Amino acid sequence: MKNSTKIQLAVIGGLVVAAVGIVFAVTANQAPAAVPGAAASTPPPVVAENSHRLDVAEGSTVTFTEFLDFECEVCAAVYPFVEELRADYAGEVTFVTRYFPMPGHTNSRTAAIAVEAAAQQGEFEAMYDRMFETQAEWGEQQVSKADVFRGYADDLGLDMAAYDEAVADPATEARVQFDFDAAVALGAQGTPTIFINEELVPLTSPDDIRAALERAVATSK
Repeated sequence: MKNSTKIQLAVIGGLVVAAVGIVFAVTANQAPAAVPGAAASTPPPVVAENSHRLDVAEGSTVTFTEFLDFECEVCAAVYPFVEELRADYAGEVTFVTRYFPMPGHTNSRTAAIAVEAAAQQGEFEAMYDRMFETQAEWGEQQVSKADVFRGYADDLGLDMAAYDEAVADPATEARVQFDFDAAVALGAQGTPTIFINEELVPLTSPDDIRAALERAVATSK
């Protein structure tokens, strides 16, 4: 792994510990507990038909799915590593991104809605990149940064009337909530939560994530 993008285990570990503190807030948004004795519901698929795919590897059965929060510092730390994996496994792995905005972050859901509004104009990846590239400028603040995100959309050359309409449309937030609910049902408790195919991969070190991906690719051949 290149030194310029290698994420140190100590950094990830420390940030993950901080992220775990909001697990209670996540569980508060889960569906009511099942009635004792009732049949357990089938968990949703890790990748849904409407999931955003950064890369599609035609003919490959391997998927790397990340449930993320654009305001999450761990996600921002992992972002360059994921970009490195995308380059290294181009054509071999499909990379999927799903929303998991943490309730403890003031602008995480607002950011996800902005990205989804951009996605409706075919600019999901451009807005996804912009959010992580600028996170230090707007993250961890207690006031809405919707105007900042609108500025990003304008910079990308989006149709701003359509963007504003999408942001205001309840269906856009419902699309974000769809991913959030799937994450909770799949057992996610923080961000980022990474799956390789249907397997939840612990966020321990970059080497472990890469090794799990390499095993999946080798097995698929």
